[in-house]
Amino acid sequence: MRAEPAGVARANSIRPVIFASFIGTTIEWYDFFLYGTAAALVFNKLFFPTLSPLAGTLSAYGTFAVGFLARPLGGALFGHYGDRVGRRSMLVWSLVIMGVATALMGLLPGYDRIGVWAPALLVALRFFQGIGVGGEWGGAVLMAVEHSGEAGKRGLHGSWPQMGVPAGLLLSTGVFALFSGAFPEASFLAWGWRVPFLLSTLLIAVGLFIRLRLLETPAFSRLQETRDTSPAPLVEVVRRHPREILVGMAMRFGQNVLFYIFTVFALSYGEKTLGYSKSTMLFGLATAALVGLGTIPLFGALSDRVGRRPVYLAGAVISLLYAFPFFWLLDAGPGFVPLAIVLGLNVGQDLMYGPQAAYFAELFATRVRYSGVSVVYQLTSVFSGGLAPFIATLLLAKHGAVAVAAYMAGSCAISVVGALLAPETHRVSLGHPSAS
Repeated sequence: MRAEPAGVARANSIRPVIFASFIGTTIEWYDFFLYGTAAALVFNKLFFPTLSPLAGTLSAYGTFAVGFLARPLGGALFGHYGDRVGRRSMLVWSLVIMGVATALMGLLPGYDRIGVWAPALLVALRFFQGIGVGGEWGGAVLMAVEHSGEAGKRGLHGSWPQMGVPAGLLLSTGVFALFSGAFPEASFLAWGWRVPFLLSTLLIAVGLFIRLRLLETPAFSRLQETRDTSPAPLVEVVRRHPREILVGMAMRFGQNVLFYIFTVFALSYGEKTLGYSKSTMLFGLATAALVGLGTIPLFGALSDRVGRRPVYLAGAVISLLYAFPFFWLLDAGPGFVPLAIVLGLNVGQDLMYGPQAAYFAELFATRVRYSGVSVVYQLTSVFSGGLAPFIATLLLAKHGAVAVAAYMAGSCAISVVGALLAPETHRVSLGHPSAS
């Protein structure tokens, strides 16, 4: 019997692999989303106090977008080395970069202490957060999908690192809500908001312990055995897979806009425009994050049975149709907030996000897969989710909520077109000519 190649996990190791992917991405997204919550509720007061409330909120969202500008750079950097030296080692470094940046945010003095250096340093740390999360997603989903191999469960297994998003969102929202509710407003603004950021150091230690125990994926190990790794994976993926990149970016666009409208902009809209309490909005968001732990794997598994394309297309169409009703529900009263966010985030958006990891991975060749999925996922984020809260806030100020809804619907229309043009991939082998 031929010996198993070094670094290749046995088939029964998929459970610890997907668990490790889930835990690692949960920690990474906890760090990343923590900033979004703070940007919506705190940073405008601490780092931009000399500006008007609207200008301060726009500035806070502007620093939020900086993390998205850095994500393609992180994706390109980690994608290059992930396709050259392996997926596993890149996941360790992404976790370290993200954790250090988040912890330092918790120690950063405010504008009242160091003046303009406060927002400048905040921007710099947000940039490094973007580098870390830019390299995280591609590696995490490939660990799950490539370990899953040719079994008909790639959609389900690939959805586990996707579940790290609602888990990280639930954790960050829950911790932030706990500390914001436990202290008077003055104490929370003085120091209470820092504790959730500093807790990141403990989570990173747990994540590193888990990830250092993982083995390399079978697909990449075979490339190493045959010495078939690409010398320039980013260049190669652009040359060999231009259509896949464009289709994937279109599919990603609306999904990412929606996510940050529901999870960041809606917090500010509910509190500042509708006059709802901070706890009401955070409860609605936490409810949706909890529901997402079930809907994401459900829709990922559904795509294994009926195909990636129909599931993804259904999510894009439903999300387009829901853009205006979302604001009708929010405006109906604080009791409708959880329902409004759950319908938007867990039905329409999760129908796209559940199968997304497997779908994007199946579009690209093994030797350039890390670079390919990272380009699609992270580059699109700059123009979609990264700008969504900023654009939505401007539209709201000038034209009202109807303009924000139209922006959401238009973004979803792009995803509908992308899904219509996308090939079906759920039955293809990861070793087929266009993916090997």
